[in-house]
Amino acid sequence: MITTVRNEEKITQTSFGQLNDGTAVDLYTLTNRRGMQVSISNFGGIITSLYCPDRKGKFDDVVLGFDTLQPYLTNTPYFGALIGRVGNRIAAGRFSLDGIDYQLETNDNGNHLHGGVRGFDKVVWRAEAGLEQQQPCLQLTYLSPDGDQGYPGNLEVEVCYRLTDCNELITEYSAVTDRPTPVTLTQHSYFNLGGDSDILSHRVAINADTYLPLNKQLIPLGHRESLRGTPLDFLMEKSIGADIDSDHPQLFAGAGGYDHYYVINRSDVLHEHHLVKNATVGAYASYYTMAARVTEPISGRVLTVGTTEPGVQFYTGNFLDGSLSGKGRVFSRRSGFCLEPQHFPDSLNQPQFPSCILRPGQVYQSRMNYAFSLLEAE
Repeated sequence: MITTVRNEEKITQTSFGQLNDGTAVDLYTLTNRRGMQVSISNFGGIITSLYCPDRKGKFDDVVLGFDTLQPYLTNTPYFGALIGRVGNRIAAGRFSLDGIDYQLETNDNGNHLHGGVRGFDKVVWRAEAGLEQQQPCLQLTYLSPDGDQGYPGNLEVEVCYRLTDCNELITEYSAVTDRPTPVTLTQHSYFNLGGDSDILSHRVAINADTYLPLNKQLIPLGHRESLRGTPLDFLMEKSIGADIDSDHPQLFAGAGGYDHYYVINRSDVLHEHHLVKNATVGAYASYYTMAARVTEPISGRVLTVGTTEPGVQFYTGNFLDGSLSGKGRVFSRRSGFCLEPQHFPDSLNQPQFPSCILRPGQVYQSRMNYAFSLLEAE
């Protein structure tokens, strides 16, 4: 439970500007006892910066983003944002639920992507900063009204970011609805652990034997395939650049890089969403599984991603084209990577995939963390 007691060394709140209609936007900065620091805006729940140390003790910002609010108001590539109601793509923005057909806003080549034109990344959340077990946290809440972007039902969403003294940024999601509606929330930070112009030297391990192959519009074909022996296989750690330019047709489908959903290896994957009556966030901590580990050899930084979700989207910034810049750098192709824990993409149109439907009386729950550490000295 969040207390309202404020420790100014751990939590600060500053103005981050205002929207075009004059709505004020704030920036909350959480700092732990080791000096790790993360700044989050109540606009879109966006992680605007994340400072963590390298092996020499030097702190650097390891996420892509902007210094001011205004660039986030345009059609940016979801830098650091909370994503919802449904992450990833829904084919043609259409689905049928309980015999009713729905048409969602389309914003990606005729498909629905990351919640639509005005998804959760483009709204102002109600924010409350405080301490949880003496660790700084930010609780964000938002009511998505019935019909929002075409979705049915009023959806009450709560997201809590918590920064631990173990250099972990934990994100917990929960939601309830008054009508059946699809829900799958995630976080869309782009990382560059070394600050270099690209992320090709980063070494990645993903805890997955299978993935979902895609069509040319990046919609899953509807089945899993083995990763073994393909350039998409990261079960054994390798650099991002090792196989990214392979002529494998799935890398072509990913716009010349990785943009694929990896099904996490685990013996306890639930076949439905984490939905239970009268449950509280964190109730599924026992299902928490490591999804991926990324290391940057020069800085020594290590990012480990854990989640309660059945899979993770791995994206290598293929659509970044150098047209955006911020924090004194240009965001060129492959200058950042994303690891987005989430539900199976396009499951609304693919009944063989686990369902992502939330119904009245159920509580949507999901938990993920970004844990930062250092490579051991050789």
